[in-house]
Amino acid sequence: MSLAEPTLSSPAPSRFATSLIDLLDRVQYRRVSVDEQLDPVYRLRYEAYRREEFIPTNSQQVTRDRYDEAENCFCFGVYIDERLVSSVRLHIAGPDDPTSPSAAIWPDILGGIVEKGQVYIDPSRFTADHEASLEFPAIPYLTLRTAVMACEHFKATYCISSVRPEHSAFYRRVFGSEQLAGEGYWGELTFPVCLYASYIPVMYPRVIRRYPFFDSTPEERAALFAPGHKGIVGITPSARQAQRLQMLGLDA
Repeated sequence: MSLAEPTLSSPAPSRFATSLIDLLDRVQYRRVSVDEQLDPVYRLRYEAYRREEFIPTNSQQVTRDRYDEAENCFCFGVYIDERLVSSVRLHIAGPDDPTSPSAAIWPDILGGIVEKGQVYIDPSRFTADHEASLEFPAIPYLTLRTAVMACEHFKATYCISSVRPEHSAFYRRVFGSEQLAGEGYWGELTFPVCLYASYIPVMYPRVIRRYPFFDSTPEERAALFAPGHKGIVGITPSARQAQRLQMLGLDA
């Protein structure tokens, strides 16, 4: 499938979408330092994958790989009331640094984006605490908010999703993602993934309108994606502030 520009309606925010802004008041994002070999995020990954026997055991009980040390990598833990509930890793792939886990599966398709001088966001290692996922069904939204912010901060053309087939409906519904490639396998994981992509110039404003909790201020984005590999503790979501600025005609 070619990288076509989609057409998708953008209905007004639902009660669910509005309520998530209230939940964001309890959320913090923390960026993982590459030097912290035993960060709780790496243990959360391990526990999530082992729960479904997607990876073999290891003595350290952590899951890391070489992509965690890439210069264009940003890894985040999502905390609710100081409790780690989920994590995600983002690679900002473009002409300056095309490193991307998904490019190891689909080099031709993703390499073509970079060859055009475009940037894409590659989220990976999205894992959640099992009990927290039952308690907070909105965890996928809270976690992938980091990817939405990255799209705006780095002016990406695409946000891709290497996802299990049974999860694809979520990405099609929320982000208007379209399938670009069939099943492939990555690294040590034993389940197949398919490649989807959302065309950001069209989809970003529609996603923000429909799901205002994805909104953010430049200050929050700058804090999350500051240069370097140092860990960052306690970034508070700014969706409420960004929406207020928008209502005043002062778009964030």
